Amino acid sequence: MSNLTLAIGRPTLADRFFARSLVTDVILVAAGAALTAIAAQLVIPIWPVPITGQTFAVLFVGATLGATRGALSLALYLVLGVAGLPVFAAGGHGNLFGSTSGGFVVGFVFAAALTGWLAQRKWDHKVVGTFVAFAAGTVVIYAFGLPWLYTVLGTFPAATMTKFFGTTNVLQATVQGGILPFLLGDLIKALIAAAILPLSWRLISRADARKNES
Repeated sequence: MSNLTLAIGRPTLADRFFARSLVTDVILVAAGAALTAIAAQLVIPIWPVPITGQTFAVLFVGATLGATRGALSLALYLVLGVAGLPVFAAGGHGNLFGSTSGGFVVGFVFAAALTGWLAQRKWDHKVVGTFVAFAAGTVVIYAFGLPWLYTVLGTFPAATMTKFFGTTNVLQATVQGGILPFLLGDLIKALIAAAILPLSWRLISRADARKNES
């Protein structure tokens, strides 16, 4: 029973601290969902998509847990929010289909999977590799979030679009509301990760070296 695990593939940062087992993996998956829920409450409430700490949490969970556990963790987060727990941004919850942020939340699952997959290939051991992995995960989130946002914005009256965006052009509004406010934050998050994760691996390597010498 102790050999059962949700983790598939090469070890990640979490595996250097916790032995793989089904119980440990379930705890880590739940912890990743909880971390994302907490980060979602760090919010700047702009419309149509709020600025939160979610993206960093999502990609960090993927990088530290790996593709499978990372994706499961964010899938759990999504399910809990849809089921009614206030885990989305600013305590939001419920049906995502009419939400301007819904596609971004769905994209979290796939972004965590990609970042985790890259981490399992040691991209997170290097500064540039970590930065690129986080940038790639961010692109995945946009790939799901922007078409969803475009579709939802297309259902709003022209007066609402003009009020918030100064235009009735849905594509322009999508760029204004779904990309431009986040670019600087995405860059900062990737830079923070590029500093933290490779440093963590270096510290682990040094600890291993000291252990081998003793």
